Amino acid sequence: MQNLFDRLTQAFRKNRGELSYEQFDNLTKEYSPFKEERDTLYLLLQSFGYPIEESLIGYRLSTYFTPWQDDRYCIIDIETNGSKPGYSQVIEIGAVMYQRGKIVDKLESFVQCSYLPYHISELTGIMPDDLIGAPDRKEALRSLREFLGDAIFVAHNAKFDYTFLNASFQRFGLGSIGNQTICTIELAKRTFESQKYGLAYLNETLNLGLQSHHRAYSDALATSKIFQKSLNNIPHFVKSSDDLVRFAKMSTKEINKLKKKSRLTL
Repeated sequence: MQNLFDRLTQAFRKNRGELSYEQFDNLTKEYSPFKEERDTLYLLLQSFGYPIEESLIGYRLSTYFTPWQDDRYCIIDIETNGSKPGYSQVIEIGAVMYQRGKIVDKLESFVQCSYLPYHISELTGIMPDDLIGAPDRKEALRSLREFLGDAIFVAHNAKFDYTFLNASFQRFGLGSIGNQTICTIELAKRTFESQKYGLAYLNETLNLGLQSHHRAYSDALATSKIFQKSLNNIPHFVKSSDDLVRFAKMSTKEINKLKKKSRLTL
């Protein structure tokens, strides 16, 4: 599915945020792993969190038209009992929904687990007894899937959280993650200077007030503060939430070019 999400996003951006029904059909016939009718595929994409909606001519990428200040950002952190989703599982979930400069909702949960290595307990402070009676994996992941909705997926070192959760969702029949993604490490590197960009280092140097490192909800809160600091330094050429997603991945050369162009048009 990732190939389809990427191809759709590229096509939407190339066509100023909109695709006709014919363009959508041609693209999905080539890249979709499903052979569903157009309307069914559209609903599937929405269920996966991909920000697509109907328009006058067909479909449009909603984030292309949404001011970044108004969109919803789901800031996520997970703790796991190992590094590889094929052999490991989520043991704790922490997430906050961020919109218009404040946290508007939160999700925090342990996840039932039968095997918790000692070194994970040492790292996180999570003990086997903490996980007794917790929601099972499918229940906990379904809650996160519903909480995430079609918000932009935000995490510190987002590649790990995204990859692990995407594999976990698929394992339990919850689909792929089609949400657009922002890594706060990458965004921070483009918006403020620091010797290091690890969560623990930024917590200490920025006085984020993080009480316990390597705990999902606490780390999600710390990430939300880093995200806010980055947003305070977003350049003027970033207008939409899709612009923000792209900006977090831009090279220094691309950013300087857009800054120069922005100054010339002011």
